[in-house]
Amino acid sequence: MRRSADLPPLHGYPTVDELHAMLKELRESHPQLVKVQRIGTSRLGEPLVLYTLTATPAHEPGQAAPRAGHQGLLVGGVHPNEPIGSWTIVQLFRDLAADESLRERLDTDWHAIPCADPDGMRLNEGWFREPGNPELYYRNFYRPAGAEQVEWTFPFSYKRAYFDAMMPETQALQRAIDLTRPDFYVPLHNAESGGAYYYLSEPVPELYELLATLPEHLGIPLHLGEPEAAHFKVLAPAVFEMGTLEQVYDWMESLGLDPAPPGSAGQASTSYASKYGTLSMIAELPIWKHDDADDTTSTDANYAEVLRHAGQEMVATGELLEGLLHEAEAHLSLDTPFRRAANSFIPGIVRAGHSQLGRAEQPENQRLATVAELSGPMGAVWMFRLRFGGSLLRALTAETDSGLATAQTRRLAERLEEQWSRWLREKLAEEDQASEIPVRDVVGLQYGAVLGLAAHVRRTQ
Repeated sequence: MRRSADLPPLHGYPTVDELHAMLKELRESHPQLVKVQRIGTSRLGEPLVLYTLTATPAHEPGQAAPRAGHQGLLVGGVHPNEPIGSWTIVQLFRDLAADESLRERLDTDWHAIPCADPDGMRLNEGWFREPGNPELYYRNFYRPAGAEQVEWTFPFSYKRAYFDAMMPETQALQRAIDLTRPDFYVPLHNAESGGAYYYLSEPVPELYELLATLPEHLGIPLHLGEPEAAHFKVLAPAVFEMGTLEQVYDWMESLGLDPAPPGSAGQASTSYASKYGTLSMIAELPIWKHDDADDTTSTDANYAEVLRHAGQEMVATGELLEGLLHEAEAHLSLDTPFRRAANSFIPGIVRAGHSQLGRAEQPENQRLATVAELSGPMGAVWMFRLRFGGSLLRALTAETDSGLATAQTRRLAERLEEQWSRWLREKLAEEDQASEIPVRDVVGLQYGAVLGLAAHVRRTQ
């Protein structure tokens, strides 16, 4: 707990080059403790590397360090719009390198991929300096198309679903898991707004109190509304079981929705790591917090109606963006990541809306909503509008910036800019505005959760 609240001031998030420079400096300062090996190459030619910080240094130069009792793997940038883990890796490795007693107590060899998708993360760097600026954030936001996400492109075969198009970055992550055979694995994620929540690959009751106390200690609320998808099993307040992609498939099928739509991706890295008996954890931490995210007080709003309203808004948003995307496709000439992202996500907005409408008809949702539940469904609508409308806007802007845009493309970009800016103004005018969380606090929370997981593994295995 003390370490999580005792980090130095942190301002913004490091770029890919800054992240690697900091770790290179650490390795050069502690050559007996920190090693690095190349494990792959990104699609655009960026080296992918695995750093290892050993619990006990090698006795002689050139010798291999003794293997510790436990192996831990951290991976940053598995989603390139989620940079909190960059600081978590840097701060953790700095502290471990400087503190022999901490290394001894945890008895762990620490392995880390600083950034699993450097090509994608570079497309987000425009907002890293001012992460609390919503307009800067959404205008420079990039989330890869589903089949281009390192985290969710491991092989998968179930009923009608089949995926085996592993990217070089996914193969590098697979190689890191196979090399380290980790006792615990933490793909470093973060959320956008609301409160803090966690996923565990299995129930671990010994961790629940720590995971609940850490956010409170740092002034961050827990997320006590619904999980990201209703099928997740709740293990403790704001702690969910990861589940499997097979469960997602069956849940979608039960709602009468297509569980394997075009563009579907693969299995998660945590499922792949499970072959080694690995305990996995994800700490989802928001950039902005809603102080009512942990308020379970009942309201006078019917939850089914909350879902229905959000579902209707989601469908309308999806249909509008699909119309603009259809118009754009006739004129776009560049195969940009933004275009692929728009083509991947925009069709799913209507499906997400129908999912909410289907849930509104379920008997268990005919009840009063809690305060924490009120903002979630419409929060997803705003997120989809600004994220994926923004992806299409960046695709159109790439055409105009390259000098290849047709007159129709420029006019379409102007129309979308007007609509997107209106959405942003409406979102910022909402009364229940989220507030920025200091970078040091969200990093401290993720850092503390990682140390807690490592200490648990050290005690129990």
